[in-house]
Amino acid sequence: MKNIKTLLALSLAAVLSGTVGAAENLTAETASPGGSIHLSMAHLAEIAAERDIAAIQVADGQTLTNSVQNVAEGKTDIAGTPYILPFLLAGGRGPYSKLGAEKGAELASNLRALYPVTLGIFALYAYDSKGLKGWSDLEGKTIYNGPPRGAAVTNARAVIQLAAGLKEGDDYKGVQVNWGQAVKTITDGSADAVVLPILFPDSRITQALASGNMTVWSIPKDKWDSEPFQKYLRAPGSAPFEISVADATLGEGGVTLVSEDGTFRGLATIGGDIVNKSMSFDLAKALTTAHIETLDKLKAKAPFAKQAGYGVVDVVKSGMCGPNPLKYHEGAVAAWEGAGFVIDDCAKP
Repeated sequence: MKNIKTLLALSLAAVLSGTVGAAENLTAETASPGGSIHLSMAHLAEIAAERDIAAIQVADGQTLTNSVQNVAEGKTDIAGTPYILPFLLAGGRGPYSKLGAEKGAELASNLRALYPVTLGIFALYAYDSKGLKGWSDLEGKTIYNGPPRGAAVTNARAVIQLAAGLKEGDDYKGVQVNWGQAVKTITDGSADAVVLPILFPDSRITQALASGNMTVWSIPKDKWDSEPFQKYLRAPGSAPFEISVADATLGEGGVTLVSEDGTFRGLATIGGDIVNKSMSFDLAKALTTAHIETLDKLKAKAPFAKQAGYGVVDVVKSGMCGPNPLKYHEGAVAAWEGAGFVIDDCAKP
């Protein structure tokens, strides 16, 4: 029902803005509302309609693993994704293992990015009533670390191992529930601590504060600077994220951010909105140009949007190149470079 309502709302918006004669009719898939990857797609649909570029029908609440494959196969025009998924598709690994390496590589070669998005930054947090002292105090505890499967729980387990030296099952008990049950799981006290991706401010933390004060811990600097952690920060779909504690808004009171030197550090999950390489140069350029020219409007749509990586195409912070096989669409490259941004050669098709 939510997807139908979204489609109807976007169709109505197109009519009201006079875009019935838009040059293109496109389909798109994205995650559930409330996060940065959904916001970027909803914004794209709005501005594409306003500028008479395209009428984009957005289906939200989708399983992005499937959405990526749909774009690669030409069944969907645009999809939001964490960049780990194109990497896994390229190797026929993880959720794409049934495709095999050859077919996976073939499909992944069809994918192109328009612009990047920071989906979240992994951090440790807990209610003050739990008496937790930080990363060094997790052994033997119960930790909620994501959904039952997917990139989030994989990254959370890796971050816990790198920051605390602990393995799930051996050193702590992991709890996994779907995203829709996240706030309930945080507030019901079934876990001693939480390791999930957050935004600044974070909607889950904001809701959870109704049940008590919380503390959020940055990655300890010595762990952050270690070779294993720095190597993991360069993994596909990952990037380093640092922000001054003074600028890291997490909620309206009741939450404390802890860092030993005034800088919050965390592993960022990077993704973006992607298209098939068969999309025309002009359409990809127009969509990306619309995104770039309305970045201020996008960043004003949600409190977290200023820290969501919109408009950040730095090759490290945007998670491009290295082991990430994904490239920008040539039309997107033209749009970014035309706007004065630098796109590294390794990110170009």
